[in-house]
Amino acid sequence: MPVITNIEDLRCIYERRTPRMFYDYAESGSWTEQTFRENTSDFAKIRLKQRVAVDMSNRSTRTQMIGEDVAMPVGLAPVGLTGMQSADGEIKAARAAEKFGVPFCLSTMSICSIEDVAAHTKKPFWFQVYTLKDDDFMRRLFERAHAANCSAIIVTVDLQVLGQRHKDLKNGLSAPPKLTAKSIANMMTKIPWGLEMLGTKRRFFGNIVGHAKGVTDPSSLSTWTAEAFDPALDWNRIAQFKEWWGGKMIVKGIMEPEDARRAAEIGADAIIVSNHGGRQLDGAVSSIRMLPSIVEAVGDRVEIHLDSGIRSGQDVLKAIALGAKGTYIGRAFTYGLGAMGEAGVTKALEIIHKELDVTMGLCGQTNISDLGPHNLYLPQGFGDPTVPL
Repeated sequence: MPVITNIEDLRCIYERRTPRMFYDYAESGSWTEQTFRENTSDFAKIRLKQRVAVDMSNRSTRTQMIGEDVAMPVGLAPVGLTGMQSADGEIKAARAAEKFGVPFCLSTMSICSIEDVAAHTKKPFWFQVYTLKDDDFMRRLFERAHAANCSAIIVTVDLQVLGQRHKDLKNGLSAPPKLTAKSIANMMTKIPWGLEMLGTKRRFFGNIVGHAKGVTDPSSLSTWTAEAFDPALDWNRIAQFKEWWGGKMIVKGIMEPEDARRAAEIGADAIIVSNHGGRQLDGAVSSIRMLPSIVEAVGDRVEIHLDSGIRSGQDVLKAIALGAKGTYIGRAFTYGLGAMGEAGVTKALEIIHKELDVTMGLCGQTNISDLGPHNLYLPQGFGDPTVPL
């Protein structure tokens, strides 16, 4: 086993171990992938202020996200098809998050169902939902999440229209994978992955097949998916979801100050500044670049989180210093999962945590709540997306 020191090491192992269609599903963006790339490159443009002769003992990364204690301000983002990256992947990731003390967010488009994850964990997790047209399905989804003791829902609002990801189309992405000459040839080089998959019965979208009207098997899923998303979504509909749920709600996919204000007005407990990892609107500004203007627009009216582009603990620190109260990793934990299963997710969390802790100390801070813009050097115009960097 190679020495693993950073998230990139996990990505390299993941690429070797996982079938191409699932690797490409995670490691790609829409169209030209400009936004996908800038989500990470814009983090790199922020510099840190080193401080010395400061007492760096007794550091703590502990804080809260939506009132829940967390070991660090990092959650595992909702990622579809996680159970195709590694057999029973959602269960493995949820267990790793639970043991580490960070939130796990289950996607509606997961392979393992809400009930599967609940049966294999003890701590309440968060559940992500899309804005679908089918009221009956949505209500039952909320009921199932309540029964599973989920403590919050994340409503994804940036998927009314699906951004085109060229690699998924070319690879014929599906769950389970379609057996073509190309896919079979590739999977034959991923024998450990295949053996694991043969050992599980969870190979379909567990939250949908058998639950959505008319979706009784995987072959009927594509028709349902094409018709399910609601292009007529508005803020009244999102407020309706909050009323149906009756608990804590996070709105994911906010990229403009005006939308942040609207989310605060309908009573969202938190918003996630997110461009869907560069998988929706290509040409959009990076999430980290939009964060300062959104923080300025809503202040403390709603808790602000961020995802898209985080690959290190230093990225987490930069987001927190710019005003986020929490962050999420999606690809970073997926790399670990695909590389080493549950142990790989734990490794990803350990890497992020160590980088955050050490960087915080070298910046002269001992507590997450003390981080702020005073810890950073920002490029001129960084908070103004109209200014070229």
